[in-house]
Amino acid sequence: MSENSANANIIPFLIDDEADDDTGELNSAPRRSLDEAMRMAEAIVFASTEPVSERALAARLPEGVDVRATMLELQEVYSSRGVNLVRVADAWAFRTAGDLAYLMSRDAIQQKKLSRAALEVLAIIAYHQPVTRAEIEEIRGVETSKGTLDTLLETEWVRMRGRRRTPGRPVTYGTTDKFLDHFALEEIRDLPGMEELKGAGLLSARMPSNFAIPLPPSDLDLLGDDEDPLTDVDLEELGLLTPRALDD
Repeated sequence: MSENSANANIIPFLIDDEADDDTGELNSAPRRSLDEAMRMAEAIVFASTEPVSERALAARLPEGVDVRATMLELQEVYSSRGVNLVRVADAWAFRTAGDLAYLMSRDAIQQKKLSRAALEVLAIIAYHQPVTRAEIEEIRGVETSKGTLDTLLETEWVRMRGRRRTPGRPVTYGTTDKFLDHFALEEIRDLPGMEELKGAGLLSARMPSNFAIPLPPSDLDLLGDDEDPLTDVDLEELGLLTPRALDD
């Protein structure tokens, strides 16, 4: 047995020799290059405590590597294992396989449940983003306390996106990559639609004929036509940035 064969159980990929179209001879160089890129990507994602973006992977992998193709190949390798490689927006992370989650239940940290009001506000933000506090209250039909929004901001599932170009320049809210990660969504448009929500018993089967669920934006980082980005002055005003010291 060769040294490479002896260590095959350490590297979760097989090198498939490919035949050269012209000579008919075996050419394994492309496969070896892909395998090496997969090994490197595997090490980077495994060592990270947060999902690793494809941009960060591209910066650390050899030049010319097709990051998305490499990660999809690696995802397939881990598809039947105890841990799966999952995509979170444009980032990648290892997560316990869904059917084995019960094994971790004993060690899971018991988190405080969100109130009904917080869940309603979270759902409105997820589906209607970008959305302001006034718009949330209009949809809910009741006033939304600052504490409810603060709770969602503390979970880091919700963030302040920008300011609406309307009188008063109200802050707009949207979801984060941590929201996608927690709810096992690759992208925000993977949220369940109306038929799925009805099937799960979360919506009445007798909804008004004009009732519709909005389609969230595909790119959560892209500001709308009626939004301005948050400036340092905005962040200071909102308490998200320490005020700058003034020169004497």
